[in-house]
Amino acid sequence: MVMLILMSNLCQGFLGFSSELFFGKILPATAVGLAIGNVYYWRQALSLAEREKRQDVCALPYGTSILTIIAFVFLAMFPAQQLALADGLSKEEADLVAWRAGLLACFGSGLIEFFGSFIVYRLRDFTPRAALLSTLAGIGFAFISLDFVFRSYAFPLIGITTLGLTIIIYYGGVRLKLGLPAGFVALLIGTAIAWVLVFAGEPSVVAKAPLQINHLGIYVPIPLFKDLWAAFEMAPRLMPVLAPLGIIHLVLSLQIIESADAAGDRFPARSSLAINGAGTLAASLFGSPFPTSLYIGHPGWKALGARAGYSLLNAIFIGAVCLSGTASIIFYFIPVEAGMAILIWIGVSMMSQAFETTPKKHVPAIVFGIIPVVGAYGALILKHGLATAGTVAETSFFNEATLSVMEASRTFFGTGAFAIEQGYVYTSIILSAATVFIIEKRFRQAALWFLAGAIGSATGLMHQYELTFADSVSRLDFEFNQWFWSYLTIFALLWVIPYITVDAESERHP
Repeated sequence: MVMLILMSNLCQGFLGFSSELFFGKILPATAVGLAIGNVYYWRQALSLAEREKRQDVCALPYGTSILTIIAFVFLAMFPAQQLALADGLSKEEADLVAWRAGLLACFGSGLIEFFGSFIVYRLRDFTPRAALLSTLAGIGFAFISLDFVFRSYAFPLIGITTLGLTIIIYYGGVRLKLGLPAGFVALLIGTAIAWVLVFAGEPSVVAKAPLQINHLGIYVPIPLFKDLWAAFEMAPRLMPVLAPLGIIHLVLSLQIIESADAAGDRFPARSSLAINGAGTLAASLFGSPFPTSLYIGHPGWKALGARAGYSLLNAIFIGAVCLSGTASIIFYFIPVEAGMAILIWIGVSMMSQAFETTPKKHVPAIVFGIIPVVGAYGALILKHGLATAGTVAETSFFNEATLSVMEASRTFFGTGAFAIEQGYVYTSIILSAATVFIIEKRFRQAALWFLAGAIGSATGLMHQYELTFADSVSRLDFEFNQWFWSYLTIFALLWVIPYITVDAESERHP
């Protein structure tokens, strides 16, 4: 629901899409994509529970990804809309171009996810668990927990109150009487506080405005091949920007499957990833510009008591909401802030899992894997600052001159933040996996990971970026840059390290 609210804010608010486009095409198509994955993962979890004679199997969480919602709006749809307006098209025509750009981006992401599923699952065969979980730990800490903690302290009556209740219930080892789920109670309390503030005349996260019910109706999803085909003329401009995001999404999905495995639920990687891609392809074919995704946070959902049935219920409930227009009523009454505490707790659970399910001696590898993610979050904060300043000054501060002044006057290296942001998932895996093999004194294996870093840097999957008017974006270009030579140097050093060093531990304990 949080993702649907975000989609509404960006599509109807930021992009200015019509209600007919959002409620008539985007939401029904979203329901189709979600139904495909949710029903499959429900059956998958039931089969695992039956096969292993267990009652605690939790289906893989699945929905629409906040990463792609934000990225596709700002990197595909908004630029396409502005370019169309600059070419003299009407607002309605520019919105059509923007929506089609999103369809193409979603379709391309689905192709990468589907066909990549037959290859990328092999990554588990030679990648340490610490490397697969450390990225999720960093995302749980920075992009989920920390981000919503900021918002909680901005709205303390809602945020801190519900967070306190969540901590008491989930970490205090107690349960609410009458079998009431703590998450549901926290959501009700947060929503109630928000509306009490409204009627008390105090600032609140919801606005006392008339409820609009004109969106209610029956919306039947239909395939939109014509619109998708018309979007292919934008492929040369969109794919170099969005292809790296699709690959990152695929790797993240694999890490989520590893997270579920660490929590005790081992699902087949190839079929799980393929269905994720199929859901995205279906969503794009029916009119949604937003890919479906395996959700981060399986350990948190499992700890909440989720099993197999919640996935089916999610498909039914979200489907009903999207196909009937009742999403608008939910958007009106329930603010995002009311559910922040549960998201914070899930982020904390993800980070805790990484440390709890890996050997103690591999803890440094987890920490190294978290650093690039936190760095990417730092880059996001920097972008917020630059964009806000640019809005006030009616200009753009996304340029090398601004970053140079920042480095000279504030000793903050924004260029480094933007470099680590690009492909931070790959950087996280490489640093973490290499550290594990170094700890195990398997230096040649560690060297190969740094070689992968050199290749990623030279091809633009990592570190290469360019500044646009309002963002820093990945730049796919073959270049022997300084990051390439740095990784290659460490590769060479690790390859010869057995010949130029002695084992310090064996000297201490002969």
